[in-house]
Amino acid sequence: MKILAVSDIHGKHTKIIAYLNKNPVDLIILTGDITNFGPCELAEEILNEISSFDTPVLAIPGNCDPIDLYGNIENSRAINIHGTSVTIKNIGICGFGGSNPTPFNTPLEFDEIEIYNEAKKVMDSIKDNEITLFVTHAPPIGTKTDILPSGDHVGSESIRRVIEEYQPSLNLCGHIHESMAMDEIGKTTVVNPGMLKDGHVCLITIDDSDEENIKITPEIIEI
Repeated sequence: MKILAVSDIHGKHTKIIAYLNKNPVDLIILTGDITNFGPCELAEEILNEISSFDTPVLAIPGNCDPIDLYGNIENSRAINIHGTSVTIKNIGICGFGGSNPTPFNTPLEFDEIEIYNEAKKVMDSIKDNEITLFVTHAPPIGTKTDILPSGDHVGSESIRRVIEEYQPSLNLCGHIHESMAMDEIGKTTVVNPGMLKDGHVCLITIDDSDEENIKITPEIIEI
């Protein structure tokens, strides 16, 4: 199975369309900031165009998406996994969008207590699956995926706490454009593929032909 994870589209999605025209995948996951502060109609247009390849698209909003998108991804052909979960074969996938508080007062921010309580709830719903994907917009704090150019770590304490407690197979995140990286928290691989505008995405290959030795290979690629 091949999964394409894309973050921080910010209204510019032509590169992913060009990639999908030549490279079919089995699932597409969008980890937020579909728009650059809206409007919702643009988000719906982008989600519908990405969904036109007849490949399932799972999405969460980012902190720079309008609040109205929070509960309205369903208006498109994509599936909203913010605060909820889905199971595909032996893969449990759950999501939490927006971000922890920023200095910029962006549209969709949550305090750490709410992030922890809601993210823990959805992680609990998929914990018994063989493979678990935790999809967040904000990265976990204290990793290679949440570092500003100043060197400050600005990820979410609650996202990290949930990862430490549940150890999902993968945490797919974004938000911090400058922190395109992969890191590990215990048994969890954390991936921030960087900004789509810069031409980077994450391609995840899952080989479950041997049920006792499932191989999950995430790779940040340039498109």
